[in-house]
Amino acid sequence: MIQLTTRGLFLFLLLGAWLAGTPGRAQSALVRGRVVAAGHPLELVSVALAGTTLGAATNAAGEYELAATAGRHELVFSFVGFATRSVTVTLRPEKAVVVNITLQPAAASLQEVVVTGMSRATEIRRSPVPVAVLSRREINLNGSGNVIDAAVKGVPGLSAVTTGPNISKPFIRGLGYNRVLTLYNGLRQEGQQWGDEHGIEIDQYDIERIEVVKGPASLVYGSDAVAGVINMLPRLPDGPAGQLRGDALSEYQTNNNLLGTSLGLRYHQHGWQTAARGSYRLAQAYRNAVDGRVFGTAFRELNLTTMAGVEKSWGATHVYATLYDNFQEIPDGSRDSLTRRFTRQVFEGGPDDIKRRPPVPAAELATYRINPLHQHIQHYRLLSRTRLRLGSGELNVLLGAQQNVRREYNHPTAPAQAGLFVALTTTNYDLRYAAPTWHGLETTLGVNGMHQRNTNRDATDFPIPDYTLFDAGGYLFVKRTFGKLDLSGGLRYDGRTLSWPDFFVETDPTTGFARRGRAVSGGPAPQFADFRTRYHGISASAGAAYNLSEKLLLRANVARGYRAPNITEVGSNGLDPGAHIVYLGNRSFGPEFSLQEDLGLSVYLPDAEISVSGFNNHLTNYIYQARLTGPDGQPVVLVPGNATYQYQQGRARLYGAEATVNLHPKMAPGLEFNNSLAYVTGLNKEAALLETNGAAARYLPFIPPLHLRSEVRFTSPQPLGPLARAYLRAGADYNAAQNRFYAVDNTETRTAGYTLFNLGAGTTLTAGPQQREWLQLFVQLDNVLNTSYQSHLNRLKYFEYFAASPTGRSGIYNMGRNLSVKVILPF
Repeated sequence: MIQLTTRGLFLFLLLGAWLAGTPGRAQSALVRGRVVAAGHPLELVSVALAGTTLGAATNAAGEYELAATAGRHELVFSFVGFATRSVTVTLRPEKAVVVNITLQPAAASLQEVVVTGMSRATEIRRSPVPVAVLSRREINLNGSGNVIDAAVKGVPGLSAVTTGPNISKPFIRGLGYNRVLTLYNGLRQEGQQWGDEHGIEIDQYDIERIEVVKGPASLVYGSDAVAGVINMLPRLPDGPAGQLRGDALSEYQTNNNLLGTSLGLRYHQHGWQTAARGSYRLAQAYRNAVDGRVFGTAFRELNLTTMAGVEKSWGATHVYATLYDNFQEIPDGSRDSLTRRFTRQVFEGGPDDIKRRPPVPAAELATYRINPLHQHIQHYRLLSRTRLRLGSGELNVLLGAQQNVRREYNHPTAPAQAGLFVALTTTNYDLRYAAPTWHGLETTLGVNGMHQRNTNRDATDFPIPDYTLFDAGGYLFVKRTFGKLDLSGGLRYDGRTLSWPDFFVETDPTTGFARRGRAVSGGPAPQFADFRTRYHGISASAGAAYNLSEKLLLRANVARGYRAPNITEVGSNGLDPGAHIVYLGNRSFGPEFSLQEDLGLSVYLPDAEISVSGFNNHLTNYIYQARLTGPDGQPVVLVPGNATYQYQQGRARLYGAEATVNLHPKMAPGLEFNNSLAYVTGLNKEAALLETNGAAARYLPFIPPLHLRSEVRFTSPQPLGPLARAYLRAGADYNAAQNRFYAVDNTETRTAGYTLFNLGAGTTLTAGPQQREWLQLFVQLDNVLNTSYQSHLNRLKYFEYFAASPTGRSGIYNMGRNLSVKVILPF
């Protein structure tokens, strides 16, 4: 194993910078042209140089311009609803090359190149596992509180556990937390993701596209990808070389008075590229018809991103740096028992009588000020991506360093004292070599992993110890095409070392709070006794994609996934103040393994696209939470006012299906009728658990109900004067009642079904003879009827202190009617 140190990481980044500064022999050249269909210009057509990060998009007049190094290149033109075209051109520095293209409508509109979860660039049609792609435009169409919610609205089978509008944790087919690997431009997102009460530390305004792999991807990424992968890709410089490009964005949402602003700049010249973005969002507490404004859900968020890179004949290297800074309130759900008004905690311990807490004044519910009980999360990220051409092969190297600093302030009598204060520092490495094709066999070798260190700082609660983790794995992936049949598969081995020393906790005599202590002869035992273990596992996959014809595709895949237990599952022993839960880990846990079978059928017709996929997933050593009970059968309470859960391990099975039917009749250009269905059932298969708890333990927690989504959209196929791509949309989201839930100790309860109706409209304003776009407008009205509902995956549903309420409704409800207006000014 090669252990990557921070010093080694920065030496590599310096090497990348040196390579970027090495003069390339190739000179700069230019290619420009126009893309049309049926005699009319096409806007937003993707124009890319194959095998590079260089690309552009056509304007409202269908025109594009792209700078690259001189030499022979392959230009790829792709647009949803049209057949992808590739053209080989030879660029020369002395004169721009003009390439005009006419695209033809195609039933097979999903031939888009993606890289997530694959060993090398792969078309969706040729992927044996289900892959979904969400474009920047689709992200903008969906009014949402965060980037995960935007993805959930566009990808069947993807859901999220939420704690308010700015905290969403992705679930794929009923599995989440450390079972879904979230990536930023290929780099693992490592930010204490075991916690319930904070979301993804990524700027949603800077994301160009989201790629989702539904199914085990452990073969390429190792641990934590047993459910799938979500890769969020930032925007790269585009447009004419030598010109500063960018956009200014402004957003307002009526429900919680969210204000969002963002400014992005992009520039490239002679293969050099640079970009920067700053975004700021703030919001008040959200509201609904049942609860009014929900105290403790306001937030304030700052994002800064910068990138510098170069694309030369030898390859490319890019360096990214990001900063995420979030102040997020912590709801606890305490109320007055009669009026149901939210109350605030002002005392601690014995003096804190939940029934006598004072109500929150109305003025403090409708404010941008963050209340004293909140969390402060900072995430710093440094990422280097380098691609080197080695003859007919290619070496890709990704190195990253990130630090997540998380504070939770939960002491009303000492608001400046953090209850939880942890810093997680992670270095990542990923080396991937795509060997030259040999006798039709595409082979990829890879090694990746991470080194991680967690440190508790000046806090009063310690749910996890200081720990050190080292992860390493290597894999082999092969692919071979036999005419219409694509076969692929691979094998991987992973090892992980987890350790920590004795960790003592003592009482601070000055404050009365707990604090980090030290070993004392004859004193108390450590809260976390020293521990060291090693996990290892083998992952594998085998799949096939068979194009029966241009209109019919059959895919199948079998994969074995691996996940090492996370730190809370093994080592937790304390209160997580934001979650109001005392977690107890289990040191004897072994790694989880999943065996999943996927089968899918896609039909591409001139007027429709139909896709059906089913899956069956068996998990061994499945880790779940169970409320701790004593010998008398009553729940154990270690910290008053907080539940106590201990992690358990057993067997589980998940199965389900997704289906999409998208209609786009040729007789009505611009009209779309899109429909999707997602269904999953999660079953406990552990005999001891079922024997003790009976039917209450039959199902797994956090399983989303049957979900149907339908939308009618009309996009004007021709400009209406200065208005380009004007659209109207109307949709309905139906979530069935969830009667299959984990009912042991009332961990979950039944959730009623509901239907939400949504409306949207927007356009692009153009000006001048070149139809240059100068404004994009997106308007979205969600929950038109202001329906009162609780999502089954809404954690706030269970924030209730009383056994009964005068209204007959308990817990906190989801967001009510919300109008979102987003304006983007490109320049």
